Amino acid sequence: MTAVDGAVSAIRAGRPVVLPFDTVYGLAADPYRDQSTRSMYLLKGRDETKPSALVACDVDYLLECVPELRGRSASIARALLPGAFTLVFPNPAQRFRWLTGPTPDVIGVRVPDVVGSAAHVLGRVGAVVATSANHPGGADPASLDEVPREILEGAAVAVDGGRLLGRPSTVIDFTGTEPRVLRAGAANPDHALDRVASLLAGARS
Repeated sequence: MTAVDGAVSAIRAGRPVVLPFDTVYGLAADPYRDQSTRSMYLLKGRDETKPSALVACDVDYLLECVPELRGRSASIARALLPGAFTLVFPNPAQRFRWLTGPTPDVIGVRVPDVVGSAAHVLGRVGAVVATSANHPGGADPASLDEVPREILEGAAVAVDGGRLLGRPSTVIDFTGTEPRVLRAGAANPDHALDRVASLLAGARS
């Protein structure tokens, strides 16, 4: 069994895995069952009240998972994704409440720009819930060697994708009238905001 096969089987069985995303190594699990997310949080040592991102293989699949993202949110998502962004959107149907923390009416989503093994895994499972493969407050791992030993040993599979950027995704909140940068990370937030402003201005004209 290849690492990709093993990761796909583990995710479908509800077990967490370590995957190389387009930013850092992440801890990922099946997003459709709350117990899978809890297992991932337990392995990381993460407070269950902290939100994690829904990570999809492409924007179309993301919109199947959260149909309420149609319209403005979908336009923004298509403008910025795939890429090293986590976008926070309204989640009026409160989908995936076990990964949204104390604010179930909003959700963070990603479509990473991945290739190779991670792309194959995401393509086969469709979506995962993911967070960085570190302990809270720890350094973001750019290689498998930098993932804490306890996480590597606790994960069902760890997929090696070589050395990554080592910077987490840029997080932008689009739930208000004006976007807010919650975290400046691997992607340039200014370019993203300019692109979205142009997009929305064109839609209004």
